[in-house]
Amino acid sequence: MVEIATLGTFAVAALASLFMAWAIGAGSSGSTPFAPAVGANAISVMRAGFLVGLLGFSGAVLQGANVSEAVGTELIAGDVTLSSLAATIALLIAAGLVAIGIFTGYPIATAFTVTGAVIGVGLAMGGDPAWPKYTEIATLWVLTPFVGGGIAYAVARALRADALSEEYLVVVLAALVGAIVANIEFAILGSGSGGESIAQASSGWIPGPAIAGTAVATLAIAVVWAGVIAFDLRSGTEQGERHFLLVLGGLVAFSAGGSQVGLAIGPLIPLSGELELPLLAMLVGGGFGLLLGSWTGAPRMIKAISQDYSSLGPRRSIAALIPSFIIAQAAVFYGIPVSFNEIIVSAIIGSGYAAAGAGGGVSPRKMGFTVLAWIGSLAGAIIVSYVGYTAVGAVLL
Repeated sequence: MVEIATLGTFAVAALASLFMAWAIGAGSSGSTPFAPAVGANAISVMRAGFLVGLLGFSGAVLQGANVSEAVGTELIAGDVTLSSLAATIALLIAAGLVAIGIFTGYPIATAFTVTGAVIGVGLAMGGDPAWPKYTEIATLWVLTPFVGGGIAYAVARALRADALSEEYLVVVLAALVGAIVANIEFAILGSGSGGESIAQASSGWIPGPAIAGTAVATLAIAVVWAGVIAFDLRSGTEQGERHFLLVLGGLVAFSAGGSQVGLAIGPLIPLSGELELPLLAMLVGGGFGLLLGSWTGAPRMIKAISQDYSSLGPRRSIAALIPSFIIAQAAVFYGIPVSFNEIIVSAIIGSGYAAAGAGGGVSPRKMGFTVLAWIGSLAGAIIVSYVGYTAVGAVLL
């Protein structure tokens, strides 16, 4: 029988987690996926906020397990497990920092704040730094601006070049996206505790080795995607590009839910074992928080990112969302908390430079403050969480 005190402390931590999920939905996962599409006038701000909420919820439930477990159990080494008090403090501090970003109009990196907060309280509890995981996370964070911005720049330049037909290149990009979608792992397709991709699940219907069946299924799905976009482009290049852009925004929104929900419920993972609470139930709760945040708070940040950073057209927006989708899915697959603000903003800058040369329509002053906010959110979250847990623990423990 679970003690009343345990239930009470878990309830407080769960409320903090819901607040964190709301802040994430109103900020990074709710604002960034459709910001390029809004900037390209492919969808209105309010419709974008509505759709991103639904897609983020779906991604949270179907893909949220990897990052959730990483945040909850892999950021601190040693024999330390986050207590309900530690989880509550970490979530409240991280959510507070993200909320400041929402209401000031600057995109605070949610992954930085949550990661820093969990590390801070974990160290304050006597845990050891998990250097291998930190190295893995830092590598992705450092490479993201260069990889995402570089791919966005290359795609935007190719779409503007005369050497290749713009319509042909868009069809090739659609095939690439289709191949990636075919190999995304979904929890509902796998057997046991592991997930499985659409291509893997379809390979059983194809004679021969499983790897060959997966390759054939991937190729078939890529061809279907390319065919649909090619058919749509026949009605007009600009119209077809806008439709493709909306599909990319939806895929990024889905990926955002799969990654960002772990930042909200991850700290609760160690506590859920005591209550025998299924991970799926926590993912649904976290996804619901993301949905509420997207519907109530995301429009402000969508407008800020889509209009303040760059004047985007369909081609630049496509160039920004393709690397964003690739990086997001890689992070979900490997269970690494990732900042969607960092991904999208870096990609927007890359596509902006390709279109307008030096500057690319991006405000250097705005970006300088944004980078400082990212760095400060990580360092600040570690320090404030460490001090906060130490102070509160001295009184209550």
